[in-house]
Amino acid sequence: MSQNKTFIEFHEALLKLNHRPDFINDNRSRKLAALSDLAGQLLQVDRVSIWQMNAAGNRIDSEVLFQLEGGHDYQPIALEEQDNPAYFQALRTARVIDASDARSDRRTAQFTQSYFVPPGIHSLLDAPVFDGGRLSGVICLESLKRRAWTLPEISFATAIADTISLINTHEAWLHSQKQLDYVTHFDSLTGLPNLQSFRERIYHLIQKIRQRPEEGFTLIWIDLDRLKSVNDGMGAAGGNRVISEIANRLRSLYLQGRDKVARIGGDEFAVLVRDADGDCNLEQIVHQIQHCVSDPIAIDNRTLRMTASVGVCRYPDDGKDTESLLRSAEAAMYYAKENGRARMQTFNSDIHSTARSRFVLEGELRQAILRNELDVFYQPIVNTRDRRMVSIEALVRWEHPEQGWMSPIEFLDVARNAGLMQDLGTAVLRRVCEDRQRTASQGIELPVMAINLSAEQVMDDRLPKLVEEMLEHYGISGSELQFELTEDAIKDDSKSMQAILNELGALGSKLSIDDFGTGYSSLSRLKHLPFSRLKIDRSFIRDIPDNADDKAITLSILGLARGLGMEVVAEGVETEEQRHWLLEQGCELLQGYLFSKPVPIDQLLALDAVPRRSAL
Repeated sequence: MSQNKTFIEFHEALLKLNHRPDFINDNRSRKLAALSDLAGQLLQVDRVSIWQMNAAGNRIDSEVLFQLEGGHDYQPIALEEQDNPAYFQALRTARVIDASDARSDRRTAQFTQSYFVPPGIHSLLDAPVFDGGRLSGVICLESLKRRAWTLPEISFATAIADTISLINTHEAWLHSQKQLDYVTHFDSLTGLPNLQSFRERIYHLIQKIRQRPEEGFTLIWIDLDRLKSVNDGMGAAGGNRVISEIANRLRSLYLQGRDKVARIGGDEFAVLVRDADGDCNLEQIVHQIQHCVSDPIAIDNRTLRMTASVGVCRYPDDGKDTESLLRSAEAAMYYAKENGRARMQTFNSDIHSTARSRFVLEGELRQAILRNELDVFYQPIVNTRDRRMVSIEALVRWEHPEQGWMSPIEFLDVARNAGLMQDLGTAVLRRVCEDRQRTASQGIELPVMAINLSAEQVMDDRLPKLVEEMLEHYGISGSELQFELTEDAIKDDSKSMQAILNELGALGSKLSIDDFGTGYSSLSRLKHLPFSRLKIDRSFIRDIPDNADDKAITLSILGLARGLGMEVVAEGVETEEQRHWLLEQGCELLQGYLFSKPVPIDQLLALDAVPRRSAL
């Protein structure tokens, strides 16, 4: 047979194998077995082996060995570069190693005693496998008698090596697809399916159940209560350990009709349950979930007890599609949380109205911020002795087109959940600067204006630059503004936050801690953060001078402030008795309805305490 005809015959056989459906759909190991079998039978070679290179490139390991007289052998064999350096060098630089006398060939002679002699190998034909530019393996044809390798045989070995390379590439692609699918559909912390996976499962169930309208399923939304307290006390790592423990419990929890469990947010999980029709059955399922969550959790020699607020909705009664069901379950959960936590709430029409109203309010607030429609009211902070206005606190207000004036307590939670706090804070800063510029142009020199910063703002490293640009735009000095932060806003106490506060101080602005005594603070934090003022929360002022506990707390805060060289403002002062008692205790600054409620800028200017200067 001519070499050309032999060449064509070899490659036709390989092409036929590559296009067989069973070969295409087989796994990598069986494909390598088929290729070694084909080479051995077609070329009548005693031994055909396929080897894989390790990541370091200094060892090859056998994956499969085909023996013409004995079939396949998967016994692992390893060949090290340190024992056979010439061979490894030849693999990297040559396309093939065609050694008719393998025992004396300089490239393979080092194999003689340890590898060639025991089975009686005399000739060797090796073709390296490359994946891209990386040597990843080799196919080795071995003869037990001296054999001169023909050009068709060398070409065929090379073609098989290229086929193995394609198999490797396909396997790597499949692996990357699996990794991508995992990232897309599973939560990295807990290993549970994520929200995307949960959505797809709901959609699939809806399509399936539409063919059987008598069936349905229940969606249970679980939100851990007060995980924030765990994060505050034990750090984010402690919170993650709690989440992981709850995830493991939910994963292993037996629930009648359970279909899927997922982690759908930071401290939120969801469960799909099929055929939970009866109220009794549903109550039992929710009871199991809450009991599972509330079992003690031991972390670093501390025992925690968690609770969960649970919202429940049912398909098709509470939603006909995926998104409406998710909204219904979440709305029911929020209703449970707002009405006491650690309880279950099934979705109903009243909750639907509340959730819809909240959604509408969020959109209206977003538009009000974009259109600069928010207002700022101002409340004086006065000297305790002479009631002289020392500074002014700026407080955001919103005149809703239908609901009228809204205080922050009515819309800040909506803003926070919608991710609008930074935009809202920027709008307030801009309005304060506008008011200050306008009053200055009228010859009115207002005291320092205090602006509240949210936790979202104070953790944004762009804040100092924003303030600096705003000051420059309106021609205002940094010393004309003061910034107030609640204790919760500074709980992180990170280097990044310290840098942001220091940069604000470098602009000339002083910093104040608002609502002091209600959050999580420490003396070390107060010592090294650049605050110059404390504001005692109104809850401690309300019942003095009659309440002994409140008086003791107020006195301790005053003593702490003196020790740190900080000013103190008592908030919520409404009576002369409160003013006199605070005066006697040495509290120099007061704020409250006794002096003025928060008012628009024009009403503030009408107060007698506002200093004026002649216009130039």
